[in-house]
Amino acid sequence: MTQTEKADRFRALHARPGAFVIPNPWDAGSTRILAGLGFEALATTSAGLAFSLGQRDGTATKAETLANAAAIVAATELPVSADLENGFGHAPEDCVATIRDAAGVGLVGGSIEDASGDPARPIYDFAQAVERVAAAAETARGLPFVLTARAENFLHGRPDLDDTIRRLQAFSAAGAEVLYAPGLTRLEDIRTLCAAVDKPVNVVMGLAGRPFTVAELAEAGVKRISLGGSLARAALGAVARAGREILEEGHFGYASGALSGAETEAFMAPRP
Repeated sequence: MTQTEKADRFRALHARPGAFVIPNPWDAGSTRILAGLGFEALATTSAGLAFSLGQRDGTATKAETLANAAAIVAATELPVSADLENGFGHAPEDCVATIRDAAGVGLVGGSIEDASGDPARPIYDFAQAVERVAAAAETARGLPFVLTARAENFLHGRPDLDDTIRRLQAFSAAGAEVLYAPGLTRLEDIRTLCAAVDKPVNVVMGLAGRPFTVAELAEAGVKRISLGGSLARAALGAVARAGREILEEGHFGYASGALSGAETEAFMAPRP
């Protein structure tokens, strides 16, 4: 499948009725498993990548992010979208370069967020945020690439639904194909947001708050459900629980919940 065909397939998922889940592998092995289970598209996770590097979320470099994305793309025939954080720079030109580089490693989608990474000013001013998305969208239009624009208010101590909607509406007008406001924890807020915008909406599950079902989210108007770093944290949680069991109890019961060697091999690439 060509990159253009993958991008078309990715767009089609957003156009069909109902909602679809796009899980977030953090390396080639987790990619093989999720693809083998039957998911239809995948997305990278900045948190999962950072944890795999022994770092905090938000600290992976652009080079590390794109190398990880390239490994995930190479491990599957599924469409892959990427968490591109704030485009790895404050200027619109930084977003342009990141979108081009992302498409260059085979990604068919990616997100640009309005979080600045500056604790003193965590969210870009409205005009700057829109300018950055517009530049990214203009670049994406010439590529097999679906741009997602993220409004990060709710993850940075600004639970302002009206401003979040205003930003997403502006991002849509600027050319973003998918809209995303991570951190919403009330179904009524998700429903209000979906009704207020004219593009497919992504929500993330696995964060704090009630774990809504796929059916509930679809009924609220959600089109795409991502999982962020929650699968990576679930895997790390299993490692931590196993380690505590060994140290504190001297037992190895954790192995009963592990994939067998044969099951694991079946998910992975065939031997040459």
